[in-house]
Amino acid sequence: MLTIWGRATSSNVQKVLWCCDELGLAVERIDAGREFGKLDEPPYRAMNPNGLVPTLVDGSVIVWESNAILRYLCNRYGGERLYPADPAARSAIDQWLDWQLTTLAPAIGPVFWALVRTPESERDSKALAGQVERLGQTWALLDRELANRTHVAGETLSIADLAYGNSLRRWYAFALDRPDLPHLAAWYRRLGQRPGFQTHVMTPVV
Repeated sequence: MLTIWGRATSSNVQKVLWCCDELGLAVERIDAGREFGKLDEPPYRAMNPNGLVPTLVDGSVIVWESNAILRYLCNRYGGERLYPADPAARSAIDQWLDWQLTTLAPAIGPVFWALVRTPESERDSKALAGQVERLGQTWALLDRELANRTHVAGETLSIADLAYGNSLRRWYAFALDRPDLPHLAAWYRRLGQRPGFQTHVMTPVV
C-alpha cells in the first residue's frame, strides 16, 4: 500500500489524494505538519529534506513535491489518461503544472494567509486589496484559456486539473468580491462533479 505523509487539510496533500482516488489506489495517510508535527524529526527529514508535505512512500521509492508525486503515480500506476505518453499532450500538461507553481501559487498564497491565517484585526487591508487584484488577474488569464477548452490542458481531465483543484476551492471559498470569470466557474463546476474532488478537496479551508 502507498503511504502519504501529510495532513488532509494541506492543499498539496489534497491534490495527491485526489490523484490516488482517480487511479483507484489504496492509500495509508499519516498525519504530519502543523498541529501534528513530525516534519522536523530526523526520520521525516531523512525522507524529505525540505521538511514539507506531502511525502509519498511506495516501497523503497520516496517522492516529495506534490506535482512530482502526481507524475510518478501516473507513470507507475497506469495513469496515461491523466498524463499521456504523447510528448505534445504531456508538454501541455507540464507547462500548466509549472505555471501553477511559478505563477498561481505566489499569487494565491498571500491572499490565503491574510484571509485564513491572519486575524482580521491584524490584516493589512491595503496590501490585501493589491494581492486580491493580482490573484484575480492571474485567474483571468486562465479563464481566457478555458474559453477554448473544457480542462486546463485539453478536453479531458489531467493531472494539471488536479494540481489546480485546491486553489480553485479556496478562491471560491474566500470571503471576497470576485471578478466575473465564467469559464473558470464552469470548470470549477465540472471538477466538483468528480468524487475524488468532493472527498478530498471540498473540505473546510483552514
